[in-house]
Amino acid sequence: MRLLLALTALAVAAVPVASAADSKHPGYRILAQDKGHVAIVGADGKVEWEIECKHNSHDAHLLPNGNLLLHTAPTVVTEYTPKKEVVWKYDAKQKEGYKGRVEVHAFQRLADGNTLVAESGNRRIVEVNKDGKIVKEIALQVNRPDPHRDTRMVRKLDTGNYLVCHEGDGAVREYDTAGKIVWEYKLDLGGRKESPGHGPEGHGTAVYGAIRLANGNTLISGGNNNRVLEVDKDGKIVWSIDQKELDGITLAWVTTLHVLPNGNVIVGNCHAGDGNPQLFEVTRDKKVVWRFKDFRTFGNSLAAAHVLDIKDVRR
Repeated sequence: MRLLLALTALAVAAVPVASAADSKHPGYRILAQDKGHVAIVGADGKVEWEIECKHNSHDAHLLPNGNLLLHTAPTVVTEYTPKKEVVWKYDAKQKEGYKGRVEVHAFQRLADGNTLVAESGNRRIVEVNKDGKIVKEIALQVNRPDPHRDTRMVRKLDTGNYLVCHEGDGAVREYDTAGKIVWEYKLDLGGRKESPGHGPEGHGTAVYGAIRLANGNTLISGGNNNRVLEVDKDGKIVWSIDQKELDGITLAWVTTLHVLPNGNVIVGNCHAGDGNPQLFEVTRDKKVVWRFKDFRTFGNSLAAAHVLDIKDVRR
């Protein structure tokens, strides 16, 4: 009987769930990578599409043409059709004069058809055309060089500038088109002591993501800072979610960000354990209205997720 109850509990925990208060929420389709594959999971919890991918991805995109831009190896960005045909690939190489390791953690298909790729180790952003040729390069300023931690999320802004999360430096920097830093925000420990670890017990300033909002503020997913922060142009915190502020959720390594047209924010909560959702949607008054918890399809290392079928979303 005990074994039967344990198996029943495990099966329930494995299925995507919404809280009772969120039962009327229609849910979302999710594109994400973990547990050896990239998969699209429907709002009903069923896998709609998947490919093998043993690399722990840090970015993923469903493109307007229906193709998928994915992180398939430490240095490789690959574009797949829905039929799983490879139609474009970029493999980051060591730049001239550099002999260390290179890693890619962020990429973005741009409006002109080129692809932005952030190259840690090389400490640069490149824009690559459809033939795989680098057509633009922006050197990054990194205080603590580390090929695994130079960058996390990087996005090109509507202004043409670049918003870069420097994980190792614990800073978000905005670069202009010439590579000059024009804005910077450095994370602090929020009154807590620094501690090692990837789960809720770990705490530091290893920032993961940032989005420039329409009002000019910047929304930041703090990585192992265990917080979400919105800061104004002067670096003042104007809104935040602390580690244990939300009912029934403890923040660990905070990753994915989506800002919805209604102002709600979808947050990725990586390494938080199976007692927490891997993604959740929260209102500006900090009410959780949707939770995604699927430890059958994905696991405790779900870092990169693209929530699908939302128009005019910032991510």
